[in-house]
Amino acid sequence: MSQIEHVDVLILGSGQGGKQLAWHLGRTGHRVAVVERQWVGGSCPAVACLPSKNEIWSSRIAHLTRHAGDAGTVTGPVRVDMAKVRQRKRDMVAKEDALHLQMYSSTGAEIIMGVGHLIKPKVIEVKLNDGGTRTLTGDNVVLNLGTHAAIPDVPGLRQAEPLTHIGALELDYAPAHLVVIGGGYIGIEMAQAYRRFGSRVTIVEHGKQLMGREDADIAEEMHRILTAEGIDIVLGAELVKVDGKSGKGVALHVLESGTERVIQGTDVLVATGRIPNTTGIGLEEAGIKLDARGFILVNDRLQTTAPDVWAIGEAAGSPQFTHASVDDFRIVRDNLAGKTRSKKDRLVPYTMFTDPPLAHVGLNEREAARQGIEVRVATLPMANVLRTMATDERQGMLKVIVGTQDDRVLGFTMLGAEAGEVMTVMQTAILGRLAYPTLRDAVISHLTYAEAIGPLLSRVPALQPA
Repeated sequence: MSQIEHVDVLILGSGQGGKQLAWHLGRTGHRVAVVERQWVGGSCPAVACLPSKNEIWSSRIAHLTRHAGDAGTVTGPVRVDMAKVRQRKRDMVAKEDALHLQMYSSTGAEIIMGVGHLIKPKVIEVKLNDGGTRTLTGDNVVLNLGTHAAIPDVPGLRQAEPLTHIGALELDYAPAHLVVIGGGYIGIEMAQAYRRFGSRVTIVEHGKQLMGREDADIAEEMHRILTAEGIDIVLGAELVKVDGKSGKGVALHVLESGTERVIQGTDVLVATGRIPNTTGIGLEEAGIKLDARGFILVNDRLQTTAPDVWAIGEAAGSPQFTHASVDDFRIVRDNLAGKTRSKKDRLVPYTMFTDPPLAHVGLNEREAARQGIEVRVATLPMANVLRTMATDERQGMLKVIVGTQDDRVLGFTMLGAEAGEVMTVMQTAILGRLAYPTLRDAVISHLTYAEAIGPLLSRVPALQPA
């Protein structure tokens, strides 16, 4: 073992929360080291959030170009250069790498590229990527380990060498027929993007609807939108076997209502969930307990079961969104400074970047029923939003959940143009415990998508006299 180096805070993993914490502590004079095995800024800028939205945007441009004639712009035949799509994404990632390195340099936080392993409590041995080892300890240790794509244990699937979201963003061709296993958020985003790049696309989903956490009416509207773009969707399908190899030809054997069906494709993408990166790195030996699914056990202050060891991000069971990891950073930052900050009762929204996008915050009908909360519900088709008369972006709907005991807004979902921006208005209303008539009667700028909030809230059923 190499000589043990001491730092104030030692962070394993350079994802969003970890790097923000490192830069903050570095600026405030602490000695900080971050151990990262692969991506300087973590997965978000390298292979996940930013790269996927980059290529999704390229696919949207292709789609708009094909339909430019609907708005009076005459174009010729449209061809997508996937090598250029990929290079545009790679150029963005390279800029992000440089920005991250500059941030480490300017803040004084050290980035150590290598594979870390806990060899005793608060001591990490690092096998450096360029050779050699370093051993470090910290007064406080922060685990920012992230997750990786789950590959279901289906005969032949691993042997088929399926794409995950990482590989799907590195293709320099549009598959002739891409089969997507999983009808969740990543699967749907990639399915629509590749359909617009020119692929035939089939989604195979085990559940009875797409996007299993959403209300049925929202899922049905998304189903309709994707089907209208030519995407085949197979629901209630149990995958029993896979033959072939992705990129050369695959055959998926699925059971639908007890009957076997074979789906032929050229490429297969797996998007069936995430697994925490918590195995084989000495966590349990260092007194850091995991839950039954392999996520790190933390309390509401993000402390693990080991003294002076914290965990943030997806591997700590936080919602699998970059913005949740940013809030984890703020929680640990304040608690390290002697304050008391908790993740309890925080309101975490999310946005899926399909076209149109899906955005949600707070309760939906399903969650309210599960929690025994009585609610009032109102919906509004996007076709009723005045701005869509100018833009033709009429697909989708808005949905609001309001309490029956009072008039507070409890939840909001929007599947429609600029959904993420409109959702933030409703998030503010929830955070402010706002009664819906206040927002319903607000003077909102015309001609905006947010203007739809008034007509939507006007549809909330009145409270019935007791």
